[in-house]
Amino acid sequence: MSHQDALRARLIAAFGGLPPKLQQAARYILEHPDEVALVSMRQLARSAGVQPSTMTRLAKALGLDGYDNLRAHHAHAIRQRIDGFAAQQERASASGEGLAVQMLQSLSGQIARLAEPASAARLEAAAERLAQARRIYVLGLRSCHLVAWHFHYVMSLLGKRSVHLDGPAGTVGDGLMGAGPQDVLLAVSISPYARHALELAQMARNKGLAVVAITDSEVSPLVAIADEVILCATESPTFFHTLTPALAVSEVLCGLLANRDRDGALAALQNADRHLLELNTYYTAPKRRPPSAASRDETDQDPSVRPQGPP
Repeated sequence: MSHQDALRARLIAAFGGLPPKLQQAARYILEHPDEVALVSMRQLARSAGVQPSTMTRLAKALGLDGYDNLRAHHAHAIRQRIDGFAAQQERASASGEGLAVQMLQSLSGQIARLAEPASAARLEAAAERLAQARRIYVLGLRSCHLVAWHFHYVMSLLGKRSVHLDGPAGTVGDGLMGAGPQDVLLAVSISPYARHALELAQMARNKGLAVVAITDSEVSPLVAIADEVILCATESPTFFHTLTPALAVSEVLCGLLANRDRDGALAALQNADRHLLELNTYYTAPKRRPPSAASRDETDQDPSVRPQGPP
């Protein structure tokens, strides 16, 4: 583990016991580590919404002599990353790799990390929690909507009692009216965290629901609310966060839930197929009818309709 990784781990471990203002500063540093090395302490504090002295107090709470030590740790991490990035770019240039290859390699690594033992254990625990629920309420706002919708859609195909909290005209929270302790909320939120999603997750918690969170950080606001937490990366070589790992988590959870009742899942999918067939939902190629005996006789007798081949 690098010095920076060790400092980050120390900050996460100490986070729960820090006063609110130190937590505010710590969260900002965890979410914007490069700024620690690149901007002044005053500017960093202003961006985090705290006083400069709070940054010094945070450094000392982590066992450092002062803020300069905190900054030095992050500066060292940037230098290492720049050196590594330069080498990576040199290799990419030599092999002709472009941004598309870099993005796909990044996604491949992020998906691979989801298969590590600790992450796989979280997925299994989350699936077990969801499997015991009377109903699964699914919440994901803004960019996270697609992850929530995917999970809800697959659950509906499996015949599971899933409620997607996606009401029109500002009624998104109305779906929780009948929710209770026998139910579970699956909440998806990444930085920047949608305030309404956090409020609804807290409301569900207050109603006695267990909360399963798919989020991006050990100090995400969802972590304090959730019973089970699945962490997924969002970093990308582009300007945008990636949701591919979160979507992969949704697919894995769906697969784990279906596997717990294979016969029931198969019966539900067959029923869904019949229903969608009645609706003529999907395109199917028209079947070619074999020629009747009469038409074959006519073809044999009429030279004008015979296939023309070489003499």
